[in-house]
Amino acid sequence: MTPRMPSRVLITASAAALTLTLSACGSGGRTPGGGSGDGTLAWALTQGSEATFRASATEWNKEHPDSEINYQYFQNDPYKQKLRTAVGAGNGPVLFENWGGGGLKSYVDAGKVTDLTPDLDADPEWKNRIFPSVLKSATFDGKVYGIPVNGVQPVVLYYNKELLEKVGAQAPKTWDDLLALVKKLKAEGIAPLSMGGASKWPDLMWLEYLVDRVGGPETFADIAAGKQGAWSDPAVLKAARMIKQLVDAGGFAKGFTSVSADTGQAEAQLYTGKAAMILQGSWGYGTITTGSPKFASEGHLGWTGFPAVAGGKGDATNIVGNTANFFSLSAQASAKEKKTAVSYLKDGVYNDTYVDNLLKNGDVPPVKDLDAKLKAADNADWTTYVYHLARDARSFQLSWDQALAPELGNDLLTHLDQLFLGQISPEQFCAQMDKAAAK
Repeated sequence: MTPRMPSRVLITASAAALTLTLSACGSGGRTPGGGSGDGTLAWALTQGSEATFRASATEWNKEHPDSEINYQYFQNDPYKQKLRTAVGAGNGPVLFENWGGGGLKSYVDAGKVTDLTPDLDADPEWKNRIFPSVLKSATFDGKVYGIPVNGVQPVVLYYNKELLEKVGAQAPKTWDDLLALVKKLKAEGIAPLSMGGASKWPDLMWLEYLVDRVGGPETFADIAAGKQGAWSDPAVLKAARMIKQLVDAGGFAKGFTSVSADTGQAEAQLYTGKAAMILQGSWGYGTITTGSPKFASEGHLGWTGFPAVAGGKGDATNIVGNTANFFSLSAQASAKEKKTAVSYLKDGVYNDTYVDNLLKNGDVPPVKDLDAKLKAADNADWTTYVYHLARDARSFQLSWDQALAPELGNDLLTHLDQLFLGQISPEQFCAQMDKAAAK
């Protein structure tokens, strides 16, 4: 018998998707992505949390020489297909990164993912350190199928302080405040809101927040559960009408439907003074500060939560966005592989070094008791704000296009784009989404 070589962990990563594979050198183990299985393969991608992952692998390998970790990077879309193919062929990774929500649930429903609840329950200190609102995105029927591995990404309203001061206004706290501010800004020839409408997904942030503020989290819970007629709920219809109201009032910069969200154009309108506000995820902070370091350093950048809606059921602390990316454990892994993977998730992720590296990269991890570290971090005012926003949220709703099944998420973006363009009415939007959900 050939002596068994030390097992190694192969991690495959992208900006939004990463896989981890345990394989035995010379033992015919899994080799996703065409690797040799010896743990030496590394496909680099300069996006996401690459620096944090690399540092984590280095630290883990030093302390666990019999289970080395190496990262392999892919672009997002090719990765998704590679993962589906590998899992379908029974040659999938031991751990894979995902957004939680509908995409992860499809693997859970197919019996391809391991329930991590027993491992978390066996170590309450581990489980209790993670924000429950974030863990919820990887929880189905009360069972946890993923562990968050990077930072929270709530959506906030950024604003140009100089432009608001010019019209004698403050950041809007209510929807009525926002409409009044739109009117003031337009009177001064200032575009109220920038948005990368050509990419469609920025539209969704408005619907998500308005539905929450009007109807509370329960409204989307019914949609996600597939409740018949849920898209015609009064809260959804009212939110769609409020979007139309904002568009008709000239709330968005001229030509917003042709602006890409992937090039930084929308954020540039904010820091160049062409628009006063933008609703964007926390990742927008990096885009703004990179595009114009002086704009932020000289105190011109402001941020606030989404406005409250009078008479609405949603709590003002509720937030939407990308809760985090997750590592999920394959049900196809061996007992030894699962044991090693869980050990890495518990001790290699969100340890002190891991958290420090995330903060250096501008990521705010969803773990408790970080206030002291945040005060010492760069841009402490911003990172502390994001941390408290996520920590104190009564509800942190995963972006709908990720929370829903992929096909329905695509239909949603298509019909919402039509609503913003004025091609369909709010009533038609609700009807078309009910029809799409019933497919």
